[in-house]
Amino acid sequence: MKEALHAEWTKLRTVTAPLLLLLGTIAATVSLSAGATSLATCTTRACGGDPAKLSLTGVHLGQALVAVLAVLTISGEYGTGMIRTTLTAIPRRFTALAAKAITLTGAVTVAGTIAVLGSLLAGRLILPALPLANGPTLRASVDSIVYLALIALLSLGVATVLRDSATSIGIVLGLLYLFPLLAQVVADPQWQRLLQRIGPTSAGLDVTAGWAAATVLLGALLLHLRDA
Repeated sequence: MKEALHAEWTKLRTVTAPLLLLLGTIAATVSLSAGATSLATCTTRACGGDPAKLSLTGVHLGQALVAVLAVLTISGEYGTGMIRTTLTAIPRRFTALAAKAITLTGAVTVAGTIAVLGSLLAGRLILPALPLANGPTLRASVDSIVYLALIALLSLGVATVLRDSATSIGIVLGLLYLFPLLAQVVADPQWQRLLQRIGPTSAGLDVTAGWAAATVLLGALLLHLRDA
């Protein structure tokens, strides 16, 4: 595992695209959060607003770049044929995928932490009354960081299953953005509640973790059974 982690870390830090996507995640998250906070008309709990949630609005955009990064982590190797080299160097395929998952999760967690802290600081500059150290704000911050890491794992799992970058990105972005949209436009209340309960972005971290675990496990199984 040590050698596999070293190899994945080397790939991550020596290729330009992952770094740009991580920096883009931070920039997009902070920018959208600051913009949403500055344009909001209801910024206090007295009028029904949630200042902490408002200040972290940009996570909904940052997740798209996290998804693209996670997909390219493995589908990019399938596209170039590099996956054969990876699996030759690391014959244990579960180990190879685990190393990718650990490295990816670590990088996204660091970038997500910077993005969340930047969003909160921007929110504090715009809303001086925004508490940075109270329970609800800290919980929202931690949940946002964990959420981004789970989206990375979900996306990695989908890409491992599909092995194609464009298709995987399309599927993941559909899961991230279509479920909440469908839940809003479906007229039937029962279907609306169902979509809200099963969507990876709307049903809470437990459901998101379930999606991530399911896709990674399926990807690991298929990686083990299929030829490279």
